[in-house]
Amino acid sequence: MIAALRGTLVEKSLEEAVIDVGGVGYRVAFSTLTLGKLPEEGQPVQVRVRTVVREDAFELFGFLSRAEEEMFLMLTSVSHVGPRLALTVLSGMEVSELAVALGKSEVSRLTKIHGIGKKTAERLVLELKDKVKELHLEAVAKGATATPPAGGPKADLVSALLNLGYKAPQAEKAAELAGERLGPEAAFQALFREALKALRSGA
Repeated sequence: MIAALRGTLVEKSLEEAVIDVGGVGYRVAFSTLTLGKLPEEGQPVQVRVRTVVREDAFELFGFLSRAEEEMFLMLTSVSHVGPRLALTVLSGMEVSELAVALGKSEVSRLTKIHGIGKKTAERLVLELKDKVKELHLEAVAKGATATPPAGGPKADLVSALLNLGYKAPQAEKAAELAGERLGPEAAFQALFREALKALRSGA
């Protein structure tokens, strides 16, 4: 199975990227947060990969850190949570924040992630609350409570938009509009989608 890829990022969309390795293009699915951290098209990139094989599909899921990959595996171990839903969860919250939310049984915080309902959030907490403490993610989680991310959500959002190829003035304006429309408590994924909507409408 493919465990890692190192090559050139040749294409990037809202849900996946294509990485050229020795002339072969690998289509890899990423969380929204990770896509925003990938380099621009044409730049070298190295990612960790999990291969999921089913009767009708052979899919690659990519990560930039061991912690993200381990969280993905934990999420997919939960009943009724497949790889795509796991990416949805990872798109709405940084790994460190997610570890904290699971460890503290913060169901309401998890339901703020777009596409995650109360039942799914409760199931995630029920099955992962203790497991998350068994991994090295526990140290990451403790760090999240002590040091909030530098720059804040708006800075992260602008950075993600810049990495998708938008110009700085466009990214700043779209991030500002998304924040005004959804409020300061909105999850990153929701803000990201709102900002893209604004950019596409020319707002």
